[in-house]
Amino acid sequence: MTILKVTPEAGASGLTAEIYDADRRSLGYVPSHTKAMSLNPEAYMAWESLTQAISTSLGLRWYELVTLAAAQAIGSTHCRLAHGKKTLTIIPEEHLCAIARDFHNADLPEAEVAMMDYAVKLSTDAAAMADGDAQRLREVGFSDREIADITMAAAARNFFSRALLALNVELDVPEGMSDELQQALLAPLPRYSTAKRD
Repeated sequence: MTILKVTPEAGASGLTAEIYDADRRSLGYVPSHTKAMSLNPEAYMAWESLTQAISTSLGLRWYELVTLAAAQAIGSTHCRLAHGKKTLTIIPEEHLCAIARDFHNADLPEAEVAMMDYAVKLSTDAAAMADGDAQRLREVGFSDREIADITMAAAARNFFSRALLALNVELDVPEGMSDELQQALLAPLPRYSTAKRD
């Protein structure tokens, strides 16, 4: 659990209270990651604006698939669960479970697999990336704008996921998520697999 002293819901005021209220309206509760990251509410709001701009441009399906791939590569339990729940609004649970376990064998279009592979490489070895990585996305049909958006979506996920991991923020399991989906989202993560074996 994080050592940060977050603002309790009853004591929230100003912009922090607005952030908390927005989560209560959309999620029904205020997640631990919101409380930790809204210690700087202006930065949190800038983050929200950034991800909204990227997801609106890229489209929700591609944004969420890129996010799930990047979060898996980073080892982020927080973002895998949170975005797994969000992705249920656009992908049926059975198919999402297959994607979560192994997106290479989940009957996705070639372009979406390439996009997710790109997000994984960006999240694990960005320094090794070259023109060929972006060219691969172009070859499967993405426009230059879409390639830029895919890159920004994965890079943005690295920022948020790594901050939560570094701060050891408490993990919230989204309300209403089935055990099967939770297991599918977490099983590929090395940290989770190791914890299950211990």
